[in-house]
Amino acid sequence: MTESVELPNRLGILPFRNKVLLPGAIIRIRCTSPSSVKLVEQELWQREEKGLIGILPVRDAAADTSVGPTVSQGGVGGDSSERASKVQVGASDGKNQQEVIHWHNRGVAARALHLSRGVEKPSGRVTYIVVLEGLCRFSVQELSTRGTYYTARISSLEMTKIEMEQVEQDPDFIALSRQFKATAMELISVLEQKQKTGGRTKVLLETVPIHKLADIFVASFEISFEEQLVMLDSVDLKVRLSKATELVDRHLQMRAIKEELGDNDDDEDDLVALERKMQSAGMPSNIWKHVQKELRRLKKMQPQQPGYTSSRVYLELIADLPWEKASEEIDLDLKAAKERLDSDHYGLVRVKQRIIEYLAVRKLKPDARGPVLCFVGPPGVGKTSLASSIASALGRKFIRISLGGVKDEADIRGHRRTYIGSMPGRLIDGLKRVGVCNPVMLLDEIDKTGSDVRGDPASALLEVIFVATANRAQPIPPPLLDRMEVIELPGYTPEEKLRIAMRHLIPRVLDQHGLGSEFLQIPEAMVKLVIQRYTREAGVRNLERNLAALARAAAVKVAEQEQEQALPSSKDVHRLGSPLLDNRLADGAEVEMEVIPMGESTHEVSNTFRITSPLVVDEAMLEKVLGVFVFSSVMQPPRFDDREAAERVAAPGISVGLVWTNFGGEVQFVEATAMRGKGELHLTGQLGDVIKESAQIALTWVRARATDLQLVAEDGMNLLQGRDIHIHFPAGAVPKDGPSAGVTLVTALVSLFSRKRVRADTAMTGEMTLRGLVLPVGGVKDKILAAHRYGIKRVILPERNLKDLVEVPAAVLASLEIILAKRMEDVLEQAFEGGCPWRQHSKL
Repeated sequence: MTESVELPNRLGILPFRNKVLLPGAIIRIRCTSPSSVKLVEQELWQREEKGLIGILPVRDAAADTSVGPTVSQGGVGGDSSERASKVQVGASDGKNQQEVIHWHNRGVAARALHLSRGVEKPSGRVTYIVVLEGLCRFSVQELSTRGTYYTARISSLEMTKIEMEQVEQDPDFIALSRQFKATAMELISVLEQKQKTGGRTKVLLETVPIHKLADIFVASFEISFEEQLVMLDSVDLKVRLSKATELVDRHLQMRAIKEELGDNDDDEDDLVALERKMQSAGMPSNIWKHVQKELRRLKKMQPQQPGYTSSRVYLELIADLPWEKASEEIDLDLKAAKERLDSDHYGLVRVKQRIIEYLAVRKLKPDARGPVLCFVGPPGVGKTSLASSIASALGRKFIRISLGGVKDEADIRGHRRTYIGSMPGRLIDGLKRVGVCNPVMLLDEIDKTGSDVRGDPASALLEVIFVATANRAQPIPPPLLDRMEVIELPGYTPEEKLRIAMRHLIPRVLDQHGLGSEFLQIPEAMVKLVIQRYTREAGVRNLERNLAALARAAAVKVAEQEQEQALPSSKDVHRLGSPLLDNRLADGAEVEMEVIPMGESTHEVSNTFRITSPLVVDEAMLEKVLGVFVFSSVMQPPRFDDREAAERVAAPGISVGLVWTNFGGEVQFVEATAMRGKGELHLTGQLGDVIKESAQIALTWVRARATDLQLVAEDGMNLLQGRDIHIHFPAGAVPKDGPSAGVTLVTALVSLFSRKRVRADTAMTGEMTLRGLVLPVGGVKDKILAAHRYGIKRVILPERNLKDLVEVPAAVLASLEIILAKRMEDVLEQAFEGGCPWRQHSKL
């Protein structure tokens, strides 16, 4: 509570725009400008509990400048509405513009009840949060500057003890005091009924001097700035009590009027709590000014009005946002970050190196606006976990926001508040959920956003800094893609999958199923079989699912054994004692009972009763658990084997291609057959326009060179005379498109017409022109990894894709024969066993 304070002759001045701090009132302010920060540091922070500052009301003009002002003192009027000083502030940048500030010449000295210093920004800026209590009034004799903030020579307006005793004997003062207390007690009674807070207010009424109590009551009311100034200028105690009584009485009358109109007092109390929450949120001054305007508008509305709910939801959202709460960034340790990445992710050397480079730049220049990282790759290759590792290295909280299927721009930006049921955007909602203002925000599946009449979500993302993931870069709009650095994660080799399974997947799966190594063991050889026979993917998600299936099967066996084993009778307990108990008995100690604390030796106890030896996965268990027909009691064959290509290319007209999909590289068989018809071309397999055009080009090229390839008996003969051609891409339920199937289509057609089989150990990729040139394609690393998974031994690539081989792991390249082709004739020479048998007789 306020007390008598001896004021110094000069105080540092903090301008209080359009508001008044009265003695006894408490306010919380956030100081961010250089002048206010300097004032707090020198007048409060360094002086600790002895520090005092003056709070001086100012009118609308911006009084808190960031440059050294030039100040001149103006005259002082007699009335409160004119009792102000005009101060001219000129910037030091050489411009002639000056700003006139209307200072009030009376203020209140304040002390800090709480003072906290925020984290220093990379730019050197510091924020202070100060809780101030008003102490006593003063008048300004002279206003000047000290560095970047204002100071004033002041004189106290508080009465001395002798003067106060004389006033208290005045009959008019006694009458005014009784009238104020009676009105205040009436208000307290209302508060006691509505808010259950009357008891605490009664204590104030009984213990605080009456002249100070008047200021405290008025400070709790929402009154105009002019009325606040009148109360501040009420130095005479009788005038002050009279004005306070008038304001308390008016407040009571307003509550009575609202009750007659049926207003909800509980709702008004909620708004008071909401205002208090917004005041403590620490939002910037410009936001706070806007929020105050919105709150005043809300208080004038009835709950039944259409815009009431949306306005209130909007204010509650602003109050819930973490304006000041931030993750404290740790000092970046690149060595520790590298160790964390290596422990969390196996392989991905280039990707992890790029992340370390990103963190290194962040360490040297924290305020640098670095590139927006976008991890592109098939599912299950670790894109999301890499973003989480970045957050851990920075010491920040991590939040994932999925954008899959988002088509409305408002889902990201937020809806306009004029709409019924308007909601905040996903980014703002994510900040609210994570609870800090500086998280690492991952926008997942950024390539899955669409656009329609409701706008383009990608345009909203141009305004955000984030880490993103995508399966493909092609669907991302070019303006957005141009702002991101794409880091590709093509997939893992079988060797990398094995290491990932042994280091990460198996321990995680066992923990999720309540098992340990004493219950289930999966040898490396069995993990290799799972990778080779039961999964064909770029990532490791299906591998983890299969390992989880093995863990579930083991859990069933463990649970069954636990039920079958009954607890031994008391006479056999000595045979089932723990090793710890046996050791004690062997030493000759007398032990009546051994108490094992909870959480200790649990595995030892459970092993005694549950299972005598761990379950070791073997090939038979793999076939039974992971077979195609899971519910059959008969052991089932593996899902995949290395004989698939040989079996499917057993007849002419079939070739093996390599394609890229959202799930990584895949092997794609192309089948061609001929029948009697009218020379038409039929295409099936849910094909796109690009691949249909490739098929037309392939057929045209083969027809133009039919004689040279000895596919027809004589020159000029129509290859399609009397027959139709049907080309099919199996797996018809999967859409297919892209410019990389040209060479595969030509090879299948040549094989069909020549009745010669294509080599089963050879796969190919590449587009071609009408002249037979083989053009480069994308996704080479993914396609080669797919060939390696399928057991392919030879891969035909466009010659201009030679540069892409540096991205392929050396172990994979060592197991494959890579053949580079410049023209279509080079492809045909390598695609058939023994080369192209008709080449020596042709004009090729």
